[in-house]
Amino acid sequence: MHNEVLTETINSTILNESFSIAFLHTSAFTTGKLYRPDHNSILFITKGTITVLVDNEIFTLSANSLLLISKGQIYSFVNNDAEGYLLKFGNCFWDKTPISASNCKAVVFDSANTTRIFSLSADNKTELKLLFDALLEDYESPYYSNKPDALAAYLKIIIIKIANIYTLLKEHTASYDTKIYQQFSQLAEQHFRQLHHVSDYANKLNISSRKLQEACKATGSGAKETINEQLITEAKRLLQFTSLPIKEIAAQLGFATPYHFSSFFKKQTTTSPAAYKQVYVQNGI
Repeated sequence: MHNEVLTETINSTILNESFSIAFLHTSAFTTGKLYRPDHNSILFITKGTITVLVDNEIFTLSANSLLLISKGQIYSFVNNDAEGYLLKFGNCFWDKTPISASNCKAVVFDSANTTRIFSLSADNKTELKLLFDALLEDYESPYYSNKPDALAAYLKIIIIKIANIYTLLKEHTASYDTKIYQQFSQLAEQHFRQLHHVSDYANKLNISSRKLQEACKATGSGAKETINEQLITEAKRLLQFTSLPIKEIAAQLGFATPYHFSSFFKKQTTTSPAAYKQVYVQNGI
């Protein structure tokens, strides 16, 4: 029978409080309390939704999703209407798993600054739930001499499965991010004179500004940097190769006033448009 409260350890001095798994109902999640554990955690939500604050960033998990929290990260449950598993393991317990699983652990828990959250397919959810149920059943059973080794074997399989799921999702995300970046680059080339904000392009692509920023950083330069590069390149061309006054150049590039254009140009190049233009006038270019 599933416990409704978090079981911290099993009856074993060998585990030294470095491993636990529990199935948590709504009432078992304590909201508002800060945790900074010395172990890695896997939160597997099977029903409802829960909001978790990790290192001052908010994550909302729905049914059939995973949240991986690395050792040393600070987290708390903000609000909760969920059920699911909370699996925790420390390094001293992980040492019991076969060495072949170490690379998989590094994939999903390689940084105390990285939080990973992802949804599971129906097949992945079913497979993981069977593993979590089997692990929980063995964890709650009476203690026997090889129990830590058996639990470590279950943990190894779970980590390998999660690492494989994560790797496949990452590959899919990379492909998706590349597509977003390419679409954004094309839009920026067409509309940089009228649209200066990341949100403008995110709206055109029907994605959030945050997603656009992430896709750009994963594939090339940042979204805002890409827009600014387009503006600066065109501004330099107009200053060098035309006799247009700065006021007209500012208007062509979509700035509200010449002052806004000058401030932007100087911030990007450390010189004013007038000074930049004067260099080429003096050299007869």
